Amino acid sequence: MPDSRFFESPGPLTLSALADRAGAVLADARNGDRQIQGVAPLVRAAASDVAFLSDKRYLADLRTTAAGAVFVTEAHRQDVPEGCAVLVTAEPQAAYARASLALHRIRTHPMGSAAIHPDSRLESGVEVGPGAVIGPGATIGAGSRIDANAVIGPGVCVGRQCHVGAGASLSFALVRDRVRIYSNAVIGAAGFGVAGSRHGAIDIPQLGRVIIQDDVTVGANTCIDRGAWDDTVIGERTKIDNLVQIGHNVRVGRNGLLAAFTGISGSVTVGDGVTFGGGAGIADHITIGAGASIAGAAGVTRDVPPGEVWGGHPARPLSRFLQESAWVARQTRARGKNRAARATDPEGT
Repeated sequence: MPDSRFFESPGPLTLSALADRAGAVLADARNGDRQIQGVAPLVRAAASDVAFLSDKRYLADLRTTAAGAVFVTEAHRQDVPEGCAVLVTAEPQAAYARASLALHRIRTHPMGSAAIHPDSRLESGVEVGPGAVIGPGATIGAGSRIDANAVIGPGVCVGRQCHVGAGASLSFALVRDRVRIYSNAVIGAAGFGVAGSRHGAIDIPQLGRVIIQDDVTVGANTCIDRGAWDDTVIGERTKIDNLVQIGHNVRVGRNGLLAAFTGISGSVTVGDGVTFGGGAGIADHITIGAGASIAGAAGVTRDVPPGEVWGGHPARPLSRFLQESAWVARQTRARGKNRAARATDPEGT
């Protein structure tokens, strides 16, 4: 279930009502009065949750799910396990997104209430700059500093001896001790998740959090998205430069170094001590092993083994990339010499 510090549940919906809200057809009307409390992925869902299948790669998860109900296309109706109610739709992921909106509501800072909400809690020695906003249920640890115009959203926890720079925005986040977040960074915004529908793409509600562990530094204008369901996690002592993008569900290990303009797509797992050069781009759902190094401007599209140095686009082991680049350079020079020779002696005499 999504963290109650950040999301509230309006109450259960019957499957009949949920089918209407989501644009699906309940396959067995006898299940119409069954109540659903929330949404969840197939592998996390309980009997009170609704899940979905839109990709046949996850058929094994569907067949073993403990969900109380599931959105599927007609083609996968027979794959739903016994006891799980079937909601048939041509758009399972879009239906799941609509169900998320109906079952989980984001907690907000009420309009017209004090900028530092009376339900927030500030420990001793906290300094708050002019124009800063601290939402209901937020907690700020002793000795921390919140600079001018920073926004600490409802339920956010900031640890002790932290520094949140001017204009930074934190939401759906749990921040440990001695963390430095520089100006205009955005922590906990919705990750990029969309579902296709007959009316065009729709946003998929992002129901996870961001967890930032001790002694992390986050540079100015960096964005770290909250998880779609699982958390986005930044490990201890990781140092992130300005203008870095970290997508939803990413897990960065301890002691990482991320130079400016690094972009990490969703659901990437990064081991401890990994270094990213400036402008590196990482495709989604891959793993980068502990101690690896990614060269600047590299485009990583597959798993990187621990301890290896990769570069190029698409990225491969740096030694191989340099060898290939040298070969291309030699071939280019040789062709240039051949063209010059033909130009001076067109008849080949």
